[in-house]
Amino acid sequence: MAIRTPINMSWAGLMQILLVVVHLQQIICGSVQFSIPEEQAPGVLVGSLSEHFRPPYQLLTQKYLWMDKNTGDFYTTEEKMDREALFSEETKTEECIILHNAVVGPSGDLIQFAVIIEDINDNAPHFENSEIHLKMSEDLSVGTSFLLDDQALDRDAGYNSELSYQLEDSDGVFSLTVEDGPVIMLVVQTALDRETRDMYQMRLVATDRGTGPLSATATVIVTVTDVNDNCPSFSPDSPRNVSIPGDSPKNMLVAQVRATDPDSGSNAAIVYSLSPKVSEQAKNLLSLDSLTGSIRLTQDLQSDSSEELLLKVLASSHHCPPADTQVTVSVLPKANQELAIKIGFIVEHQNETMVLPENQPPTVLAVLELEGDSRFEGSSIAIEGEVPFTLSPQNGKYLLSTSKALDYEMKREHHIFVVVHTEGSVITHSRRAIRVLVADVNDNAPIFVQSHCKLEVEENNQSGMSLLKVLATDADSGYNGRVTYSLDKHTSSIFNIDPNTGQLSVSAILDRERQDAHTLTVLAQDSGSPPLESAATVSIQVLDQNDNAPVFITPHFIFFMPENVKPFAQVGRVRVTDPDEGANGNTELHVVSSSGPFVLDNTLGTLHTTTDLDRETHDRYELYLLACDHGHPVALTSTARVTIFVEDINDNQPKVVLPSSNSSCQTVSQTAVTGTIVTKVFAIDADSGLNSEITYTVVMPDPVQNTSPFRVDSISGNITVAQQLLQKDLGMHHLFIVVRDGGKPAPLYTTVWVNLLVNESMGPCHLDREPTWSGTADLVQTPQKTQICEAVDIRSAQLTLLVGLGMILVSTCWLVATVVLHLKQRRLHHKNRGHIEENEIPLRLQDKYY
Repeated sequence: MAIRTPINMSWAGLMQILLVVVHLQQIICGSVQFSIPEEQAPGVLVGSLSEHFRPPYQLLTQKYLWMDKNTGDFYTTEEKMDREALFSEETKTEECIILHNAVVGPSGDLIQFAVIIEDINDNAPHFENSEIHLKMSEDLSVGTSFLLDDQALDRDAGYNSELSYQLEDSDGVFSLTVEDGPVIMLVVQTALDRETRDMYQMRLVATDRGTGPLSATATVIVTVTDVNDNCPSFSPDSPRNVSIPGDSPKNMLVAQVRATDPDSGSNAAIVYSLSPKVSEQAKNLLSLDSLTGSIRLTQDLQSDSSEELLLKVLASSHHCPPADTQVTVSVLPKANQELAIKIGFIVEHQNETMVLPENQPPTVLAVLELEGDSRFEGSSIAIEGEVPFTLSPQNGKYLLSTSKALDYEMKREHHIFVVVHTEGSVITHSRRAIRVLVADVNDNAPIFVQSHCKLEVEENNQSGMSLLKVLATDADSGYNGRVTYSLDKHTSSIFNIDPNTGQLSVSAILDRERQDAHTLTVLAQDSGSPPLESAATVSIQVLDQNDNAPVFITPHFIFFMPENVKPFAQVGRVRVTDPDEGANGNTELHVVSSSGPFVLDNTLGTLHTTTDLDRETHDRYELYLLACDHGHPVALTSTARVTIFVEDINDNQPKVVLPSSNSSCQTVSQTAVTGTIVTKVFAIDADSGLNSEITYTVVMPDPVQNTSPFRVDSISGNITVAQQLLQKDLGMHHLFIVVRDGGKPAPLYTTVWVNLLVNESMGPCHLDREPTWSGTADLVQTPQKTQICEAVDIRSAQLTLLVGLGMILVSTCWLVATVVLHLKQRRLHHKNRGHIEENEIPLRLQDKYY
């Protein structure tokens, strides 16, 4: 037992650890999720598994995504992910997740990760019904609300599916209120009157809240229903006096009273009746039709005398007091039946019906005259009612003519009733009816419902996209009222309109950067002869999309900067343009790759130095710039290369390499022939160009220059023997060399001594001290012709001493001492000369200095 217990405990611990590891892996796999907007183009990076798992990687399903097996990065494929197609309408309020399986790691672990498909505003709202019909009673009080059940739907989610509503073309009669839910209410703002206007047509516009909002439109049609708010009244042309012959037959129409009610339907129903005060004789002789108002004889008349019957007619409707009118019926003796109206038509007619074109000036239509019993000379002809016609008496006859131009659109048919008046009464049987038909002429041009339309369209639209539908009406009839649509000849050919429906569309892709606004003139023409037309304007504003990356004016900027500029000096300006507008066209510049001392001013687009520049240290810099706009949903970028050349200035003196010091010495054989190069001066200059071109010049006074046996080449620095070396040239020659560069405006220089010992033998040469320059310090100009140096030797000391001794010869006491000292000095001199001959090259002449 003591042995088994640790083993059992060890296996239990291992199992627990294994379960914990598996559980943790499930937790990690379940928590790995990525998100991407829907409808992305192929090749868009979605995410990477490398942050969570080790390689290699293999995606098991590659319908919508494909994965790089080495990096774990996965991208979109040609199969676009359409959120609305992949997920049902019920998941609009939830996250739309696609689960993917992958094999990862060296051990081939199976993991699952989630990709959330984010919604974009790619679906416009839509109404199930393009027309919403409502009926409202005309007696509704102001403020009454009606629920609009037909709401718009949007397949998108979130803000992209939230809709706002707007009511257009309501003329202030209706307004719209939207409450949470949403609940859309149509509110009555002003009193309705069916008799004034019985129908309203408005536009309900639903707009989503997405970026680049989309909208849909439905037509709201409100029909105003009638209430019985008007009472009947008799028409002015309703007959008041009627005459009938004494032998009139039964059922003859004596008269017809007319009353009207502005209401409609049953509310406009009128019932005619006789007043109770009408005499029994009149009731027995005449009858009244309660629906038509026709008054007829109830029996045949056989009367040789005149009599009058008074009828009081009532017109009644529901909830209204009756209107009344009085009709006087005069019964004439039989002899009056011979009076008749004879009509002679002037214009074309058929069955006493004339056709007259509208808009004609007053025109004579016919000649009327009375025929019959001559005993009634006071008889006349008159027109019943108010009609646009007149009778003018002329030579016992009457001319029937129009009193004004007739309008087909106002009234298409007129009925003229002419009757005979005798002694103040109307002879009914002589009434004649003349029918006039008004012929339509093309006198009305089409009228657009909206003469100026404004429209916003995003660029990069689909070819053939519908824009809007224009509508024009024509009050004429037939071909005169048939409207066709067209575009002005100056309109761009990319726009089209359906000639029959007025549907406007664009056949090409709009580009805001080429043209940000279009103004179209739409023509509506009828089919009359000649045709009439009218015009409407459609203004199209093209909205910007971020479809243009920033553009540098050149892909490679080259600048030159002198090396002596101060820190923060301007190097140059980098210009970048973006033809988009707004945030899509606002660009920022960044230095993405640079090792140089430069900084970019983003506001002005200028490059500046941050430290001093030194061409000798670094003569060229390479930068890479990134231009990025602020476009949505994806910012666009471009790059440019910048090369900065550091220009040289003359800030370095020449540096002498040979000779190595001013105390160097070179022995020249006396036998050297003319042209022999005895030594060389070599110098270097860290500058470039003219600033590094070195010239060598020996500085010496003219007398010495003319006798110097040496010459310096100004370009190469070679020192050659200029002439045959003579006995007088033996000794030390000091050449003072000025080494100048070619810098402008003032060259820089340095100096060096070249010490040459002309000797018969070629032994080593030594200097005790460096020569000194006693001329001018201004060596940039032509060297001054002055003594080159001052050197003291033993012989000159002796002369000085002799001069001193000569000056004190006047003193006897010093004479002897001077002689003794002179002898000792000469002895010491000879001893030294012997020592020099053994160890050094003998100098026979005084040293030469140049």
